[in-house]
Amino acid sequence: MAGKTVLAGDVIIEPMEMIKTSKKVILGPGLRMDQDVVRASKCGQLKTKPPNTFWVDAHQKRYVPTRGELVVGVVMAKAGDIFRVDIGSSETASLSYVAFEGATKKNRPDVNIGDIVYARLLIAHPDVEPELVCVDSHGKKGKLGILHDGFLLSCSLNLIRKILSPKCTFLSLLAKELKFEMAAGMNGRLWIRGRTVKETIAIGNAILALEFVPNDQIRELCNDIGSYVAGFAK
Repeated sequence: MAGKTVLAGDVIIEPMEMIKTSKKVILGPGLRMDQDVVRASKCGQLKTKPPNTFWVDAHQKRYVPTRGELVVGVVMAKAGDIFRVDIGSSETASLSYVAFEGATKKNRPDVNIGDIVYARLLIAHPDVEPELVCVDSHGKKGKLGILHDGFLLSCSLNLIRKILSPKCTFLSLLAKELKFEMAAGMNGRLWIRGRTVKETIAIGNAILALEFVPNDQIRELCNDIGSYVAGFAK
């Protein structure tokens, strides 16, 4: 049944069969337990990740914070030791100054209103405001933190999932044409930085166009972008 379109309220048989055999099942966004029955709470495509993870890939405009996901946000305000960050959800997320690598009371991070941050959701619960951190479980920042320069792009959550899918060849093909940096947030925001403003805009346009391009035409899209930047636009 995986890959099939489901409606809100539909009974999902596959995970129920695993539950009956006492196997552990992980229900992701769009699925919920209704007594002893697994039902869809959203309209979309039923997806599965072996061996036991199920979710519904639904089109949604507003981001619902999920613990552990990487997001791109904008610092909107500072209140004491806490930064308020807009991540596109119903309320802003909090980011403490100690949530950066090596941060102390004497060595505070240089964060200003308007800065773009790449962070991970530490707390995401309907009854509690989202909380962000810019370090991993070992206290290292890795690729997290303040994103300097570049261009912030908003897109659909479906496009983010398509770009990050292991089956999508877009990023590897585009990297052969242009050199760029990118931070993809599961909240529908992308930060990109090319070598020039022209390249950055071209990359952004290519990413937005990708949402409506089938997989067999991705290579042609990347070639067209490379030709445009090189000055050989059609």
